[in-house]
Formats: sequence, C-alpha cells, structure tokens
Amino acid sequence: DDDFVLHYQPVVELETGMIVGVEALVRWQHATRGPLRPSTFIPLAEETGRIVEIGRWVLAEACRHAARWRAELPGAEELRVSVNVSPRQIRRPGLLEDVRSALDESGLVPAALELEITESVVARRRDEMTSILNSVAALGVRLALDDFSTGYSSLSLLQDLPVQVLKIDRSFVSGLGTGPERVAFVRAIVDLAATLGLTVVA
Repeated sequence: DDDFVLHYQPVVELETGMIVGVEALVRWQHATRGPLRPSTFIPLAEETGRIVEIGRWVLAEACRHAARWRAELPGAEELRVSVNVSPRQIRRPGLLEDVRSALDESGLVPAALELEITESVVARRRDEMTSILNSVAALGVRLALDDFSTGYSSLSLLQDLPVQVLKIDRSFVSGLGTGPERVAFVRAIVDLAATLGLTVVA
C-alpha cells in the first residue's frame, strides 16, 4: 500500500563537519497506528521472507534518492548512501541482480552505494557469504561491516571479506567518557582500521 518511507541519518566527517553520506532507514507509515519503528515489523518480515521484497524496495529507493541529490544539490556530488542488507537478502541468489538493477535504473555510480552487512550473519555462513559479497564488490559497490566488535571472528573476517568500512557498535560508542577502558577499546579499533586502510563509522 506504499506505506513504507525512508528516513536518512547523516554520516558526518569529524575533521570537516561535512555530511559525506547518509544511511537509509525504513519506517512504516501505518494508516491507523502512525509511524512504526523497524523493531515492530522487521523481525516478522525476516521470519516470513517478506524482508526480501522490502529490502529490494529500500535499495532501489535509496539509490534513486541519492542519484537525484548528487545531481541537484550543491556540495552533494560525492554523497554516498548506505543500505542495510538482511541475512535473507544475502543468502538468496538474486542479491547481485537486485544491486545491479537498482544502480542501472537510478543511474547511481556503484562507488556511491554502500551495503551494510552484520558481522554475526557473515560469520555463520562464511564461505557462502564471502563468495556472494566478492561478486557484489566486483561491481564497485562499497561494503561495510556493521556491529563490528560484537562477534567472535572479527579479525579473521577482515582478511576474507572485501570490506572498506567498519562500523563500531553503538554499545561501545555510547560508553565513551565513562572510563578509560572504553576509550582504549575504541582507539584500538580505529588504529586497526587505519592500519588496514579502512574507514571507521561510529
């Protein structure tokens, strides 16, 4: 019923204060209940498989918006858009075609699209996921490892996956300032990313 809408969270570069990207976040604008957060409907969509259709729509819509902003807004020529990919989307054979179709139809250059994948999902089906994600990366699309540092195989995953971005889990960032161990932990991740030539998003 066209009830889904996308909200966009800005990604800000700390050194310059410039918005360098946005993360697409889906919301359900329910006719009677008003706006619903993802936690209300995403788990059920994942369980039933409808998340594939939702994810395909989010991908296409986010690419379309980003392409328009890059073309029309001053200073947005290099803007990137990040889209979360669900476990079911990654496992199905059509992910590569969905990405290619969204890029072709929107005219968005592949380097402007960033797909976010959750570390724990990839770790459980490592060989299969690595093959799929390598194919997506071959298009020129960027990959981000989401919830980094919450799983048990983070470092070995970085050796196998074509990842350009690490997203530090919110639980670690929100604890900054509460004790030196939190700062040390986040600094260790930042230093690791710098050594590997990766971007960090917190």
